[in-house]
Amino acid sequence: MDTIETLLTTAVNAAIGAGGEIMNVYDDPAQDFGIELKADNSPLTKADRRADAAIAAALLPTGISILSEESAHAPYGERRHWERMWIVDPLDGTKEFIKKNGDFTVNIALAEGGTPVAGVIYVPATRELYWGLRGRGAGKASKVGSDRRFADIGELAAASAPLPVAGQQRPFTVVASRSHLSDETRAFIDALRTFHPAMAMMSRGSSLKMCMVAEGLADVYPRFAPTMEWDTAAGHAIATAAGCEVVRADDGTPLAYNKPDLHNPWFIVRRKDGHATTPYAHEL
Repeated sequence: MDTIETLLTTAVNAAIGAGGEIMNVYDDPAQDFGIELKADNSPLTKADRRADAAIAAALLPTGISILSEESAHAPYGERRHWERMWIVDPLDGTKEFIKKNGDFTVNIALAEGGTPVAGVIYVPATRELYWGLRGRGAGKASKVGSDRRFADIGELAAASAPLPVAGQQRPFTVVASRSHLSDETRAFIDALRTFHPAMAMMSRGSSLKMCMVAEGLADVYPRFAPTMEWDTAAGHAIATAAGCEVVRADDGTPLAYNKPDLHNPWFIVRRKDGHATTPYAHEL
């Protein structure tokens, strides 16, 4: 059986390869993106499909079952027996991709017993790569082109800066969704100002919001709007490896994965160090 370090390296290389497929579509002036609407009215493009195929080809040799947004989902009666699984969003932030603002990512997580233990988020437009591994910490590598591949976790760690980034002087900072800022999220943010009157705000798309908390650029990311397990699993692994927690907004328990219903409850990502209290939703 492959070690978790080997599996993370496989996921990292798969994410980079998928990012190359995405940018081939993104940068081609002749491409129309092939936009379709799925049953939930969310967009699907050629880049989603090409990235999904590239990731599947890279992960299938591991023998670990894959749950991907863009592939058929096994019924829970089958999935509940998966002790280990890949959770994949081949192109997170398709709306941002279509807008061509760069805020889209490739997300791959390895979950064990319903908990993400390793994850990678690759940002094709900026060539940034975030990763996290239980027991090993988290890191960020820059200038990772689509032709780069890592031989092992040691090479990956050597090319990365550890997360969170130390020595930052800034106000308490909230990062929120660029496309899905619900009324409930706004109310939570307004309530936070009672605790942090000089609070600053950031707005990012896709799983980059979780990366901002992991990196230490933000203290909290509240999400009181619909998400799916593949939207959060990779960021969950990275954030927890970087000293954060990813918890349900209602009771503060960690988000769980491979549930019968793949929707996430409302949740909060928050740092556990450096700043004053960030309450749970029910405490406000």
